[in-house]
Amino acid sequence: MTHTSQPLAGKVALVTGGSRGIGAAIVRRLAGDGADVVFSYASSAPKAADLVRDIEALGRRALAVKADQAVYADVTALVTEAHKAFGRLDILVNSAGVFTTGLVGDAQADLAAFDRQIDINVKGVVAAVRTAVPLMADGGRIISIGTTGAVHIPFAGAADYVATKAAVAAYTRGWSRDLGPRNITVNVVQPGAINTDMNPEDGPFAETLKGLAALGRYGRPEDIAAAVAFLAGPDAGYITGATLNVDGGQSA
Repeated sequence: MTHTSQPLAGKVALVTGGSRGIGAAIVRRLAGDGADVVFSYASSAPKAADLVRDIEALGRRALAVKADQAVYADVTALVTEAHKAFGRLDILVNSAGVFTTGLVGDAQADLAAFDRQIDINVKGVVAAVRTAVPLMADGGRIISIGTTGAVHIPFAGAADYVATKAAVAAYTRGWSRDLGPRNITVNVVQPGAINTDMNPEDGPFAETLKGLAALGRYGRPEDIAAAVAFLAGPDAGYITGATLNVDGGQSA
C-alpha cells in the first residue's frame, strides 16, 4: 500500500461508542486508512464482535471494550486499556452519545435521563480526553462528534441535548489552546441529519429535516467518518479548535 492510500498506517485510534451507527462507520474508515482501532460499546456485544472481525479482515488490529460512558472509572479504564493493548495512542474520537428530548418546564421530565445525558455527552468526553492526553503521542488528534444544533436549533424539545454538544464545542476550542504546544489538534465534527437507528431517514422527523438541508436529503454515517478521517490524517495538521459542519447545508 502507498502512503496516500494508508495515511494512518502505524497509528492507533480509540473510538468511543464505536459499535454502531456513526461510530462504527468511523471505526471502519480509520481502519481502512491504516490505523489499528480500539472501540467501546455499551450493550451490543454481537455487533462489536462482528466489527472486530471485519477490521481484522482488513489486516488491522482491533479490540472492542465494554464501557459505560456515563461512568468515569469505565472511561478511564477504556483509555488506559486502549493504550496498553497496542502500545500507543495517536487518535481519540469521542463518538459515544445519547439523545434525550423534552420541553423545558415539563413537570413529568425524566431528571435521571437528563443527568445521564450530561454524564455521557459531556463528562464522558472530558474523562476520555483527560485520561488520553498524558498517554497520547505528540502530534496526536482529538475529534469529538457534536451536532449542528449546538449553533442553530430549528425545533423545540432538544435544548438539553444541544446544550451538551455546545459544551463539547467550547471544550474543543479551549483544549486546542491547552494542547497546541504539543502539536495535538482538537476539533469537533457537527453532523446534521444522518441516517442512523437513532434518526432514520424514514422516521418521524425525516421530512422536516430533509427540508432544512440545502441538499434536501439525509447524510450517511460514512459522510461523518470521511470528515473524521481527514481531521485525523496528515493533511489536517494546521486545523485545530475548529468546528466542521457536515450537514448538507442545513446551517447555510
